[in-house]
Amino acid sequence: MDWLTTCHIGGIVIGICTFLIIGLFHPIVIKAEYYFGTRCWWWFLLLGIAGIIGSVLVGNILVSSVLGVFAFSSFWSIKEIFEQRERVLKGWFPMNPRRKHEYLGNEE
Repeated sequence: MDWLTTCHIGGIVIGICTFLIIGLFHPIVIKAEYYFGTRCWWWFLLLGIAGIIGSVLVGNILVSSVLGVFAFSSFWSIKEIFEQRERVLKGWFPMNPRRKHEYLGNEE
């Protein structure tokens, strides 16, 4: 990992990892809401807490930074899972027919 510091590309690697993590969480939120609804929000909370703990315990700045990005992307996903439900109610995303009863009476 010393070659990242020597070549001064640590920031670029962190940026690429951030881009990939955020891009990964987008479909995860959509699928999680589709299959489990909003009741899976605590999974993202636990992932975020684990990411923060890992970020604090790891000494390598690159790995620590990526774990921090992962943690806060997990926390952001809690908000997104509830917003995804609203997008489903608006008809922007498909509703899981097996969970249709969870949406009844909640349409605006």
